[in-house]
Amino acid sequence: MPDRKYHYAICLGLALSSSVLYGQKTEKKKNDKVEKTEKTDSISKKSKKIDELIKKGTYKKGLFNIIEVKNDIYFEIPDSLFGRQFLVVNKLSQVPMQINEAGLNKGMNYENKIVSFYKDEKAKKIWVKTLNPIASSPKDDAITASVKNNFSESIIEVFDIEAQNSDSTKIAIKVNKIFDGNQKSFNDVLSNTGLGGSVKSNLSYIEQVKTFSENIVVKSQLSTSVNEGGGDLAVTLGVTSNLVLLPETPMQPRQSDNRIGYFTEKHWFFNDKQHKMEDQRFITRWRLEPKDIDKEKYLRGELVEPKKPIIYYIDPSTPKQWRQKIIDGVYDWQVAFEQAGFKNAVIAKEADPNDKDFDIDDVRYSVITYAASPKSNAMGPSVVDPRSGEIIEADIIWWHNVMTSLHEWMRIQTGPIDSKARANKFSDEHMGEAIRFVSSHEVGHTFGLKHNMGSSFAYPVDSLRSKEFTDKMGGTAPSIMDYARYNYVAQPEDGVTAITPKIGLYDKYAIEWGYRWYPNKDIEKKSLNKMLEIHQNDPIYFYGEQQDYVSTIDPRSQSEDLGDDAVLASEYGLKNLKRVSENILKWTYEKDKSYIDAGKLYFGTIGQWDLYSNHVLANVGGIYLNSTVFGDNKKSYEAVSAKMQIKAVDYLIKNVFTIPKWLFFNEITDKTYAIKNSPFGPYEQTPYTLAREMQYSVVYSLLSDDRLLRLLENELNQEERESKENVFTVEKLFDQVRNSIFDKKSNLSILERMTQKNYVDALIVSSNKLFEKTTVTGIQLNQNLQLPTICNYLEDDKSIRNINFSSMKRVSEVTTYKRAELQKLLSLLNKKKNKGNEATKAHYADLILRINEALK
Repeated sequence: MPDRKYHYAICLGLALSSSVLYGQKTEKKKNDKVEKTEKTDSISKKSKKIDELIKKGTYKKGLFNIIEVKNDIYFEIPDSLFGRQFLVVNKLSQVPMQINEAGLNKGMNYENKIVSFYKDEKAKKIWVKTLNPIASSPKDDAITASVKNNFSESIIEVFDIEAQNSDSTKIAIKVNKIFDGNQKSFNDVLSNTGLGGSVKSNLSYIEQVKTFSENIVVKSQLSTSVNEGGGDLAVTLGVTSNLVLLPETPMQPRQSDNRIGYFTEKHWFFNDKQHKMEDQRFITRWRLEPKDIDKEKYLRGELVEPKKPIIYYIDPSTPKQWRQKIIDGVYDWQVAFEQAGFKNAVIAKEADPNDKDFDIDDVRYSVITYAASPKSNAMGPSVVDPRSGEIIEADIIWWHNVMTSLHEWMRIQTGPIDSKARANKFSDEHMGEAIRFVSSHEVGHTFGLKHNMGSSFAYPVDSLRSKEFTDKMGGTAPSIMDYARYNYVAQPEDGVTAITPKIGLYDKYAIEWGYRWYPNKDIEKKSLNKMLEIHQNDPIYFYGEQQDYVSTIDPRSQSEDLGDDAVLASEYGLKNLKRVSENILKWTYEKDKSYIDAGKLYFGTIGQWDLYSNHVLANVGGIYLNSTVFGDNKKSYEAVSAKMQIKAVDYLIKNVFTIPKWLFFNEITDKTYAIKNSPFGPYEQTPYTLAREMQYSVVYSLLSDDRLLRLLENELNQEERESKENVFTVEKLFDQVRNSIFDKKSNLSILERMTQKNYVDALIVSSNKLFEKTTVTGIQLNQNLQLPTICNYLEDDKSIRNINFSSMKRVSEVTTYKRAELQKLLSLLNKKKNKGNEATKAHYADLILRINEALK
């Protein structure tokens, strides 16, 4: 309809014409002219009629109707969609080799943002604004006006009105510039993938535009050049941009709780009654609801099908032998959703080859995308409505070479107890079961679940050697969202066969907590709190946040560990590693083939030894971090017992500070050194060099400032409540390590001299660093998720805890203890300096010089 002012002008003209005299025809013509002029002014001088555009090109009906005229793309936007919120979702759909090698692949979502279109009648423009929907308030509260003004939209783009229909209820804008690389407002692929630079518009173009009822898909080829030091390198990226209409009423959000692991969206809530703003976090989850006719059945406890199930499609590029295993990994979650009251809630299927509309980059489809790449990884991110946490679509990226990691893990961790895991190439059935496990894990992420690295701590180590226990519990941990890979604890004589992670009790509980439907918010809040209270003291349901691998604080929540005692589990693991080491040449044998595969398996075996060392190391200065609430009678911070810390140091002394010769100096090195993959090809590492560097890493970490500061914190917190025997102190740590490393008689071996040098150097270097710079930093319990292994991607979640143990290190007791230790070593070395053979005396003299120089 014309606007109200224009409508009144027409009525006034008709009234005058009925009352004027015949001789006043001039006035009538004048009014007709005004009417015509006002009509014309409502249309931009540049704009045409939409029908004229349609006649020149092609017309596609959908969310926005699309008009294509030669190379020009027009969106036809109806008035009903101005002011509505859309989510822009940008994905990679093609990458050249150089980008593939850098870890960017098809299917990866690199940029999302909310946008709205606004029509400006006066300026004859269409403005596009973006909003971070972090804040909200009740509609009728006074503070709502302030919320709108203090969390307002920002303009990111403007379009001329190119054409419109006769009554101005639809307009057309030319959109080439936002998809062909000329503007970064909707799609900044180079900045958001880290390539930098700018798109070369003359080498970029729009390939295809498709429109559907609730989204638009635009495919582009965007080119740039990257300088790698040897000249410019041409790079063209295939990019798919989706414009998705968001629901006018967002899904009812569910508040997060630190006692259960979900990804979250940050939100600030304001209202007039508050004394302070409410900092909320919404868990990310699919909108899973019973059909209206089934709600009563659901509330009675009957299983019902959801209004809209969660459907995953298998990328047609997936090799046929793996498709069913990946599908099985999705269906493994059915049992968890049944606990939440829904049957047939998750579905997986292959795409219909006859469906011309199917496009794996279209956000209407959640796809497990198969990437041809040398990268060994998999990950399960989701596209989320930030207003509510609703998952709109999920993209699991499955890199082809993930099988190399699976093959290595199974060989090293289960080869001693499973003959099927020893071959250079597994059977498709055996590899398929591993693929199924990874599929289940990644699908779990797309339901909103975070890693639960504390889950495996629930099982006693010796129970993992029990066939009865492992058969009953179905795997290595109560959650498949842990990195409890394979059972390296079980020994050959145990007869354990359930060695692969499965959907566990925690997973079912977490899905029920996140997805059970409630008729209103009050019932939801009470029911969810009750569920948490019931399970809060049961270790099976414990949630442990993933931590930075090099800054682990809570030793319960570690990557790739098993059981409730890292020392015992690692001792069992070492027994199996010996068996692997003795069989590396046998298991990798292929006539007339080189020893490269043997060298790589050898390096993986050494890496597993190092992994065990770090699992044990985390207990020294370790603190159990509990998510507590009022009334649960639990401590938020609990020091690892002194007994466990002493046992951990003793393990390191026996298995790290005393280098295991069976691992580093054996018959394998007659044929090959340990071989590590690198961007420059296989990298051979000599035994002495590798042993020295890996040992030094453990020693340096053991003596790190943060670890010693945690020991001091624990000592202060415990000294009034515990006897001295029950407190593990910095002095006890130094005494235990020094006495073992330097309690050597007569001549020292090369490896003994190496260990002493590593210990002294770690003290000197870390002491010197204290005076290089004083910083105030916190220790983030987030996963940097290092990206060398499966599913290691950054969990960008701002609910992660920060605990500051390390500010002002220079004036802490750490310096005093480290220098005192150097003084004790100097005194000890001066007594020993004339003992032993020439190599030993030279070694002592060298250490004395180093310490004197450090102490000055």
